[in-house]
Amino acid sequence: MRRTGERNGRDIGMASSAANWVRRSVAALRGAYYGWVIVAVAALGVFMSGPGQTYSVSTFIDPLIADFGWSRAQVSGMYSGGTLAAGFLMTVVGRLVDRRGYRTMLTIIALCFAGALFFMSTVQSLAALFFGFMMIRTFGQGSLTLIPNSMVPQWFVRRRGRVLSVLAIAGAASSAVLPFVNIQLIDGMGWRFAWIFWGCVLALVMAPVAWYFTRERPEDLGMLPDNAARRPAPSSAGEEGEQEDDEISWDVSEVLRTSTFWIVLIVVSIPSMVGTGAQFHHMSILARNGVSLEIAAAVFTVAAVTRVCVTPLAGYACDHFRMKFVIAVGMLLQAVNLFYMLFVASAPSAVALGVIQGTRMAILQLANAVVWPHFFGRRYLASIRGVTTMAMVISSSLGPLPFGLGYDIFDGYMEVLILMTVLPLAGAGAILFVQRPHKKADLT
Repeated sequence: MRRTGERNGRDIGMASSAANWVRRSVAALRGAYYGWVIVAVAALGVFMSGPGQTYSVSTFIDPLIADFGWSRAQVSGMYSGGTLAAGFLMTVVGRLVDRRGYRTMLTIIALCFAGALFFMSTVQSLAALFFGFMMIRTFGQGSLTLIPNSMVPQWFVRRRGRVLSVLAIAGAASSAVLPFVNIQLIDGMGWRFAWIFWGCVLALVMAPVAWYFTRERPEDLGMLPDNAARRPAPSSAGEEGEQEDDEISWDVSEVLRTSTFWIVLIVVSIPSMVGTGAQFHHMSILARNGVSLEIAAAVFTVAAVTRVCVTPLAGYACDHFRMKFVIAVGMLLQAVNLFYMLFVASAPSAVALGVIQGTRMAILQLANAVVWPHFFGRRYLASIRGVTTMAMVISSSLGPLPFGLGYDIFDGYMEVLILMTVLPLAGAGAILFVQRPHKKADLT
């Protein structure tokens, strides 16, 4: 009994020491600008959204089909349905973040995501698969991108684009690392163990980091955004009348009454739909051109490397050029990406496709993170991002269908790719007419 008591005492002492170390570390970090700690936590969150992203889930599809004998159409239907359901929950998540705070919600979401991954390891039926997909898309793909991309703009204004590029790089790293790790785990221990592994990582790493290191706003620590000694001066790079005023914030009801919101939302949702559709049918499209599976798969690797290289430049562009011009360039690259797929028939052209794809992803994903706080401020950003994330998730769930129907009707992808190219071109034109809204004018 005495040995047991001593062992328990040592365990409690070790836990207390660990907690004290964390507190001392937080205190030491407060001597510097704490925003950089927030960036690190947010980047980890984006990276750990990976188990709920398509690039990770795709490695589980064949093992599921092999074990249960389900058709690919059945599994794809459950995934699309779960993604669609998850999209409608994003507005709820956004409002909860604004009400409960980033620290509480990021911790809860990490634990819920871990529970969802544990649930995926127990799947035995299509109904359970649908529910599991809905949960991992809600907590992973949706919430663990929504919260970090809403949290960081609370701490940075003038360097918002460059700082958010760190999160985009974390997402690119996740897309490069997780599929490889999944394959090793599935081959070695089985697909159920792979889900459990990532659930443990979320519960034992992401949740504690979120709880101990997340803080809400720089003002809570006696700081200002960008660690400024006073309020940041207006940026000379913006449009006339587009000075950064992070203290003027719009709530959701106000945002929904502006034409700017709806135009930007529709435009940035177009790549989510057409890009997901093209990616879902990527292997089939290139196979029709005579490209081998190995070369077609290499496009994703080239795109990931390109994203890492281009993202810092995209961040610089977001900080120094008008947002509508940055988005327009990304939309034009999306159109080129779709149209160029018709001509990819060799390894060099596949590499070029990867470069184009990675560049447009870097620009559009970062611009989508920057544009909302740029136009509508910081205070209600999570609720606003809840609405925009819902639209993005829903549009991504609808993307594969037009490509599949086009293939069945025309026995190929040429017609549907040409048709889909028109959408980002129209978006590039529409975004040029957007002006930053003025709250007083809109409310009178």
